[in-house]
Amino acid sequence: MSIDQLLGLATGVIFGFLLQKGRVLRYDKQVGALLLKDMTIFKFMLSAIVVGMFGVLALHEMGLITLSLKAMNVGGILVGGALFGVGWAVLGYCPGTSVGAVGEGRWTAIFGVIGMVVGAGIYAQMYPFFKSTVLAWADLGKIGLPETIGVNQWVVAVVFALITLGMFRWFEKKGL
Repeated sequence: MSIDQLLGLATGVIFGFLLQKGRVLRYDKQVGALLLKDMTIFKFMLSAIVVGMFGVLALHEMGLITLSLKAMNVGGILVGGALFGVGWAVLGYCPGTSVGAVGEGRWTAIFGVIGMVVGAGIYAQMYPFFKSTVLAWADLGKIGLPETIGVNQWVVAVVFALITLGMFRWFEKKGL
């Protein structure tokens, strides 16, 4: 195993531990999120996004990493988002939490893990077809929000963090 693989494994184990400690692997939390009655999962995800956003931007500013934007492909986002949402609603777990739930011993989540592997295989086999159809719909190229609206990336990060904090406060006031 290479050092990159070991670091990936360690990161995955730590992330799984945090998912478990944050109680986001629980089925009732998943259903509560889908029904917009329990914001535990959204708070967990938004916290991770804010921390990750500032971490990535800081590493980029220090010259330790290079940012590489992915293409903004509307067709892929719509179809992928729909598949993600349907899978989450049917299974009661999103991809990361289904793997974590299996790790906790919730064997029903194994169907989601199997579905992800089979789905990835089907996607790989059908990629040439998707490339000329779904992935060709409204391909806007490699764009990001800061470039699109013409502001510094740190401004976007700070505004997003402030909106997130406001949402957290609102969630707490509503008992979510």
